[in-house]
Amino acid sequence: MRRRFRSAAFPVHRYSAPQLLADGVLVALAYYLAFRLRFEEGFSGSAHRYGELLQVTLAWVVPLALVVLAVFGQYQRLWTFVGQRDYEAVAKGMVVATLLIVGVIALLHPVVATPPTPRVAIHHRVVSLESGAVTLPASVIALFFLLGLALLVGMRFLVHLVAEGRVRSFRVAKGARDVLIVGGGSGGRLVVRELARNPGLRLRPVGFIDDDPRKQGLKDEYGLRVLGTTAGDDLARVLDEVEPDQVIIAIPSAPGTLRARVVAACRERGIPVRTMPTVFELLRDGSGQATVTRQLREVQVEDVLGREPVRMELERVGAYLAGQVVLVTGAGGSIGAELCRQIARVGPRRLVLLDHAEDNLFEILRELEEDRHVRTALPVLADCKEEERTREVFSTYRPAVVFHAAAYKHVTMTEANPVEAVRNNALATRVVAKVAGELEVQRFVLVSTDKAVTPATVMGASKALAEWAVEAAAAKYPGTVFATVRFGNVLGSSGSVVPIFRRQIAAGGPVTVTDPRMTRYFMTIPEAVQLVIRAGSLGDRSGEVFVLEMGEPVRIIDLAEAMIRLSGLEPERDIAIEIIGARPGEKFHEDLFNPFERPQPTPAQKILRVQREPLDPGWVERAFAEINLLVLEGDAAPLIDKVARLAHARDFRLPPVGAVPGAPAGEDGLRSAP
Repeated sequence: MRRRFRSAAFPVHRYSAPQLLADGVLVALAYYLAFRLRFEEGFSGSAHRYGELLQVTLAWVVPLALVVLAVFGQYQRLWTFVGQRDYEAVAKGMVVATLLIVGVIALLHPVVATPPTPRVAIHHRVVSLESGAVTLPASVIALFFLLGLALLVGMRFLVHLVAEGRVRSFRVAKGARDVLIVGGGSGGRLVVRELARNPGLRLRPVGFIDDDPRKQGLKDEYGLRVLGTTAGDDLARVLDEVEPDQVIIAIPSAPGTLRARVVAACRERGIPVRTMPTVFELLRDGSGQATVTRQLREVQVEDVLGREPVRMELERVGAYLAGQVVLVTGAGGSIGAELCRQIARVGPRRLVLLDHAEDNLFEILRELEEDRHVRTALPVLADCKEEERTREVFSTYRPAVVFHAAAYKHVTMTEANPVEAVRNNALATRVVAKVAGELEVQRFVLVSTDKAVTPATVMGASKALAEWAVEAAAAKYPGTVFATVRFGNVLGSSGSVVPIFRRQIAAGGPVTVTDPRMTRYFMTIPEAVQLVIRAGSLGDRSGEVFVLEMGEPVRIIDLAEAMIRLSGLEPERDIAIEIIGARPGEKFHEDLFNPFERPQPTPAQKILRVQREPLDPGWVERAFAEINLLVLEGDAAPLIDKVARLAHARDFRLPPVGAVPGAPAGEDGLRSAP
């Protein structure tokens, strides 16, 4: 509030002194030229009284004009950032200043009859005339207004041109590389301005590519022409004619299909491609450095997966979190950390970050507080497996919404440590859901995975049991709305295939692929988190499972080849691809729905609801009692067998009330452990 008051009281930026001085000189010059142009023969003879008027009034005309321009906000920003509104403000300021000058002269120099005299009685503020007093000629008034307007606007425009680099040539930088820009809209113009401002980058734009037929052949303010479209033959023609050294995709919202076409055409010709980030990526960047030159990045594999990214209005879909106490378990993990970032934007009253890993918790807290200036985050070191500690945290902070993202997710690690995997993924979820239900948390959202569908690994089976625990809690605690969110592989998360491939390519290869037939669904971390947050508001009925429409699955070997080519290399020639064979229990294709589940639409775009018969909560309780006993005994073999049988029991028929957990439902009712 104090800062606003000061800005209103003193509408002059502290760096505007040179601009004030320049405007003062320009106003004085306009005022002087108005008199000189009106009286071309000089101020001799009867015109001397106007020369006297010029001398008397010039001293206060300039300060008066500067004050008026300051009131119209002309000294609150540098001229390098002026725009149309500033030019309009200059025109309004000159109108007001001219009228005030005419009025002041009329008041200080009334019409009187005095004998002729060549002297001016300045101390009486009266200019003597041969007959009558001085009045400001209309021609002088008009000339002053027009000259002042032209000089003030012209100076601002010239400074802006110099700052934008439009008065320079893109060819001044020795050894500059030619750049073709895809996108002739605001993003493309922004790239051109940045390149003009920074000749040291040695990048010279040579034209645009744009699919809008109205822009074909048109030039921008720099004289750059739209050369063609991204259509296959047209794009190839432009690339062959121009032969750019680099291509920049300047359409932040460009679909993956467009990016894929550009990348493919450039790859055939050995031309590197870079792209502007999306607005969401700029907002997520806590550095505050949002200039295009800093933010241009290499085309990433998620740009060319061929699926439109899911984008939601976070402030709208996450409005139910505003002003609430929100708790995120696993807050230091890939999904948990992104949940914290996006929830913080909605404005919760308190954001409780729960994690048992000190380093991860410290990093996300530091990012929120120092980079994003979040003041509502509270770190809590705790382990969800410990019911007493979990109850203590819930009782202390009383969260209204809980996002349970804590889990062990690496298949290889969980296969090697099945007891801990089941303890952390299944039993801990049951503990957190139980505490949330008993303390009547409003909403509870479990982060699940497509590996929980017909699971073939310990990790998948443990997450399937976690879904059961949430479904059983929904039946037992009607005061809390429980929901589960299930999605596929997350690009860029710790341990995902993309960073592994990047490291292998950087090391010179080989890139290891388990099997050429292997396919997976992919999504980005922001997409996954938006789904989780949106699903938290969709729970009309407690215990529902939500799944994202993830498009077509991607072959892992195709992904590996695309990443190698995006690095400017060729598969098998520069980087070898090694087939290492599928791991134990690893499926060739992942599914998003079990055989007994049917997808149903929801009000949310690209989010489906799972329709299935409900489980018997009593049966689930007895099943977890047996699992808990096996975990306490620490014997991995019978635990793996029991978890596998339980996880697959639902594939064939629902367990009836009172059935023995894990008992066969028929000859082929259960499968052995993976």
